[in-house]
Amino acid sequence: MERLKISDVSTYVEENISTFHRKRIDGLNDLKLKTVLKKKNPYLFRAKYLLTAEQIVTVLADAFISSKEETIFGDWLEGLAIFINEKVYGGRKSAVQGVDLEFDHNGVRYIVAIKSGPNWGNSSQIAKMRADFKTASRTLRTSNSQMQIVAINGCCYGQDNNPDKGDYFKYCGQRFWEFISGEPELYTELIEPLGHNARARNEEFTASYARMINKFTHEFFASFCTESGGIDWVKLVKFNSGAETT
Repeated sequence: MERLKISDVSTYVEENISTFHRKRIDGLNDLKLKTVLKKKNPYLFRAKYLLTAEQIVTVLADAFISSKEETIFGDWLEGLAIFINEKVYGGRKSAVQGVDLEFDHNGVRYIVAIKSGPNWGNSSQIAKMRADFKTASRTLRTSNSQMQIVAINGCCYGQDNNPDKGDYFKYCGQRFWEFISGEPELYTELIEPLGHNARARNEEFTASYARMINKFTHEFFASFCTESGGIDWVKLVKFNSGAETT
């Protein structure tokens, strides 16, 4: 075990955070208004008394972007966690399906599935993770039947005060970052490097976001507004929910 240097973490963040911001902007550029409209509830727009094209466009775009960003940043944090664990325990990105990180410590092989937060999946998704852990354990034991394997669901933020789930452990927030690094305060120390130059990095995203809102507002007005300027709710609902005819 090696002691983690926070300077190594800062360097990694500095060199790799641009990947997160680039994917955010790429996600904006790939968005299509009508694709997003198909996935949102038009009745909710009406119930919330949204009266302008820009209001509707902003609400649906922000909801979509928020969900997309959570996924993108979750993937980025996974890479950071693997980097940190490699520095301390010699861990590595796992080649086993359903497992993100593998490392050995005190005679135990840990297999880790990394998620963003504690409420990441429904019962079916959790059942699949359990099945993946079992399959991974069988696979790893083909080369060493006596290998002691412990499965971990690691969550980058949040809390779970009952980590023992029977066939695996769930470590969230501070517990997770300490588990992979041996450093109890790492979860707070990450905040500083992540915020470095954040304002400058977000300027390009803000400009792309503004262009997208303007473009979508123009497109929405042309497609779903009446000549007098009101929203054609019937046309919008038909577009979203009408049965397709052959």
